[in-house]
Parts: sequence; structure tokens; C-alpha cells
Amino acid sequence: MSKKDCCNAKYSGIGGQAVMEGVMMRNEDRYAVAVRRPDGKIEVMQDRFEGIIPVKAVYKIPFIRGIFSFLDSLVLGMKSLNYSVDFYTEDEDTLKKRDSGEKKSAGDSILSVVIMILAVMMAMGLFMVIPFFASQLFKKWITEPHLLALIEGLIRMLIFLLYITAISGMEDIKRVFRYHGAEHKCINCLENGNPLTVENVRAASRQHRRCGTSFLLYVMVVSILLFAVIQTPDRLTKVVLRIVLIPVIAGIAYELIRLAGKSNNPLVRAMSVPGLLLQKLTTAEPDDSMIEIGIASVEAVYDWKKYLKENFNKTDEELENIVCKEVEA
Repeated sequence: MSKKDCCNAKYSGIGGQAVMEGVMMRNEDRYAVAVRRPDGKIEVMQDRFEGIIPVKAVYKIPFIRGIFSFLDSLVLGMKSLNYSVDFYTEDEDTLKKRDSGEKKSAGDSILSVVIMILAVMMAMGLFMVIPFFASQLFKKWITEPHLLALIEGLIRMLIFLLYITAISGMEDIKRVFRYHGAEHKCINCLENGNPLTVENVRAASRQHRRCGTSFLLYVMVVSILLFAVIQTPDRLTKVVLRIVLIPVIAGIAYELIRLAGKSNNPLVRAMSVPGLLLQKLTTAEPDDSMIEIGIASVEAVYDWKKYLKENFNKTDEELENIVCKEVEA
């Protein structure tokens, strides 16, 4: 993201996620998943997601809200991903049932929950537990606990970077990363005051300060600092703490990513730079058909014309002329 874009951008409140051959966008408790079907058509599913708990006040409490927002993103992300994957794994009869409005069975929903739980457990083991035991190999030469905690954090960061680098080489993931780029470009296009057309989106940055990639990087950094401060001589307690404190780490990281998305303070912009650089691995340039998917997802849940008129003083006539030119092209 260019310095100009950072300074001129205005928070829109919309966020999203790339899925298989598509993009999910969320605006408050409404979300939409736009997918390019195998037959080339665009399928858009709209629904509501009010969070895993109905108490809205929780989402206004600093640090606490980050825990539940993180869990919400996991649940909604898995739900959206499953929706998109189904188009490319179901047979013709099943797709016909989908088109007719028939819902998936309860068994399928339970399976999705089980898969999500297993994925979270594997992530905790890979990024929290394994780095700790790997750092213990250095105890022969290093006895200072704070230094060992730093080594543990560096190992965690290395595993994270190696993981992203490894999956970025997979063909299916490469396409997901291109849709990830389309998602960012659509949001950047709007937040910099430009009408949502293919041409404008194409010219926008594919990096965004509120990206989940940046959030995960904040998680890594916060965990390094937190575990360097919290020390206990018992090894089992240390392992348990690395799991139990995940919600605390997520809550702190959420506040940082929220601040990065809303503030144009030079210090905050500088804090965002590592995450933006990392997004060069997790995003790629989309083609116009992918951008169309991103636009379809945004328009299903967000009145972007109203947003531009309220935040950038765009007129109805100006917006209408731009959209008409896009249609004619």
C-alpha cells in the first residue's frame, strides 16, 4: 500500500476473506460469499451472522472483544470456505439440490465443526507447543529464561514464515491468494474514495492494514513479549500457559490490528509495515474475473455509493457517469 493510500484511506467497516474461487465479505452482521461456479457463472449467497454469542455489549469491551471477534472469524471463515469448496467437490445431482434451495444435512454441519476444532488444535500444536520444546534444545548452552523465550519466539516466527512460504507454492492456494488480492483491492478502492469498478479496483493496492495476515504477525510478536515476561520453572505449566493464554494474545493483537485499520498516525503506519510486507506472500494480483467476484460480494452487503457520498463527497451524477462508463466498456 502506498503512503498516499494510507494517508487518504477512510475506515469503511467492511472486511472479508478469500475462499475457493471466490470472496466472502462481511458488513456488521451481514455477509455474502460470491463464488465463480465451474460453469463460469457467479453465485452469490447472502446470510446473517451475529456472532457466536448474542450479547452485543461484549464486542465493545477492549481486549475482550478481540477474543470473540477472533472466534467469530474462525467460525464464519470455515462456513464460507465450506460453501465455496462444495461447488468443486459435489456431484451434479448435489449441485442441483443446492440450486433448488435444499439445505445441507446436520451431519455435514457437525463434520465441519469437527474439522474446524481439529484444525485449531493442530495450529496450537504447530505454532505454540512445538516452538517451546524446540527452544528447550538450547538449554545446554543458554540458561537465561528470557533469552530462551526470545529464541522460542524466533522459532515460532520461523515456522510461521516457512508455513506461509510452503503453502504459497500450492496451485490451489495460489488462486486463493489471488482472490485474497481481489478482496483487498476492493476494500482499498472504496476506502480511498474510488467507485467500485473493475478498472478502479485493478489499480488499487492488494495490501491492507486490517488483513488477517497482519493479525497473525501481531499474534507472533505479542506472544514473544508475553512469554518473555511470564516465567515459571515448571515445564508443564509453561506448555499449559502457551495454550491458555492464546485468547489473551488474540485480544491484544486484535486491538493492534483495529488501531492499524482506523488510524493514520505515522507511528501506527510504521507498525503496519511488517504485516504489509508479509502480505506480498499471501496475496497476488487477481485477473478481472476475480475482481468481478470481489465486487459482487461487496455489493451484496454494502452500499458503497452511500459510503462514497458520505465520506468523499461524491455526487449521484458523478457516480452514475462512472458506473455507466464501466458498463459500456
